[in-house]
Amino acid sequence: MLACLLLRGIWREAWEEVIMNRIEALNVLGLDSDATEKDIKVAYRECAQILHPDRFASNAKLQDRATEQFKRLQDAYEYLTGDKARRTSASGSRSSAPSGAKASYRAVEARLAGLAAAKAQLTAQCDALSDERRNAIIMIVGGAIVALAARRIVILAGVASALAVYGIVSLVGTMQNIGTIDEHLKDMEMQRRRLEEELEEE
Repeated sequence: MLACLLLRGIWREAWEEVIMNRIEALNVLGLDSDATEKDIKVAYRECAQILHPDRFASNAKLQDRATEQFKRLQDAYEYLTGDKARRTSASGSRSSAPSGAKASYRAVEARLAGLAAAKAQLTAQCDALSDERRNAIIMIVGGAIVALAARRIVILAGVASALAVYGIVSLVGTMQNIGTIDEHLKDMEMQRRRLEEELEEE
């Protein structure tokens, strides 16, 4: 009897872990728990087009971050389209596949979900860059103050000046990165508006 209860407990924990993993993977794509396999593919395609590292090829730092986010996106997609995930989804709901206008409506919603997920990740990047910008400004101001205050102490003034210069270089690079992300976010906002107009027309 005890062994049976233990086995039930282990099975329940394993099942909850699968469900949670599926929910987390769906969250990466911006989808709800009732998303279909087609929704997953549409949202992934939309998100992948925006977050693909090649879109940031001109900026090594942004490309590295995009590569990390794209890997997370791929992991979520591979989990959701794997055999194990299909069985979990199938056992959770047996609804028939939508057709016609409803299918088109769901496809647009899935694209919007993909856009929202990509926007959330780019916004997180922008927030991190804003922190870097603030730190760069602190280095510039701090370095300049110390350099002026300790101008008679050559070594200290030199270190402070170098810190201020590094801050300037960092600030310029960070501002360029923020500008690049802002451009992507503006494009995404235009896409979102077009998709919402499509939903209103249907």
